[in-house]
Amino acid sequence: MSTAEDPALFEGDDRQYSPTRLDGWLQEVNGADRQQPEPHTRAQLARMAPGALLVHNDRREVWHANLGPIATPQLLALHEDLAEIVESNRQDGDKTKPAALVDAYPGLGKSTAVRAYGRGLFRKEVALRGETAPGGDRRVPVIYIALTGNTQIRGLNAAICRFYGLPTSGNADTLAERAVDAVLSMKTIAIIIDDVHFLAGSHTNQTRMANQLKYLANVFPVTLIYVGVGVQRRGLLREGFTAEQALLAQFGRRTTALTLPPFQVEDESGRRQWRTLLKTIEKKLVLADTYPGMLADDLSDYLYARSTGHFASLMALINRGCLRAVRTGHERLDRELMDRVKNDAAAEEARRELTAEIEAGLLTTRPGLSVKRRRPA
Repeated sequence: MSTAEDPALFEGDDRQYSPTRLDGWLQEVNGADRQQPEPHTRAQLARMAPGALLVHNDRREVWHANLGPIATPQLLALHEDLAEIVESNRQDGDKTKPAALVDAYPGLGKSTAVRAYGRGLFRKEVALRGETAPGGDRRVPVIYIALTGNTQIRGLNAAICRFYGLPTSGNADTLAERAVDAVLSMKTIAIIIDDVHFLAGSHTNQTRMANQLKYLANVFPVTLIYVGVGVQRRGLLREGFTAEQALLAQFGRRTTALTLPPFQVEDESGRRQWRTLLKTIEKKLVLADTYPGMLADDLSDYLYARSTGHFASLMALINRGCLRAVRTGHERLDRELMDRVKNDAAAEEARRELTAEIEAGLLTTRPGLSVKRRRPA
């Protein structure tokens, strides 16, 4: 029996790695794009040998779990803004390079979007300049680290060293020296720092937090791309100063704030974008009974109410729905099946209000449809 027929010998296409380590990041950057499994009709599925069906379903499950990133207007706009900031930073090493801060609500796919930009920039630099740096080291144009709660300067420097596979012993200055040597020898031009809101002092001491980030900008001759939640609301760009004193905030002068908005359906443009997203996702689903309009027509309002327009919530819902559709033999997504699929707590909490607005005719996701005028509060 061949590997394709024997599920016990089928490894599958699960890719387990950590992008906060160089080996894992290289897997993400250089990994081949997944190939969409071939769709089969119900009759074809029924004729499959049990082992072959198990393999096919396994391929469908991992495919649906890894849809995207999808080139939404929000993602494309963010990538354009990041490219303008990062790729214009060609200043010499004696000058501090301006940074970017991607600050958005949870569940909008900002980390995935920024890593996708970093992946593209990594490939572009290697294609242009080669895989090997002048000194003989591997060229690593972009690195990715994620912070944990209450991170201090030493912990931040240790995270950079850990990414490169360097020792993490010593004080903050020693770690910084090691990390800078790696940045220079591997020709790193951008560092993505995720979950920047975890930096120590983020809730109580904005000046201390800003000083940590200014320290990074002064020490590392790279463009820093920060990713976080509610960072601007905490006053980071003002470094804790009052609005009148904000001119004194050096970090704010060095940092361009960007965001990744949720999908909204308050106007015709937003409704068209939502429909385009659902039509794009439809084409990627591998279910025997899928059909044009399954999401974009029949489930448009429903999926918006269940996800509140947040990309991560939408994709989790669809992924879980597809898993249920495959394992139960339902082979399509509809309200009967989706009502049994659980989603994240934040989306479920907001679901009732959005559903009520849609049912009352106050909100629609469908382009070309009018809504009732809301009465003044």
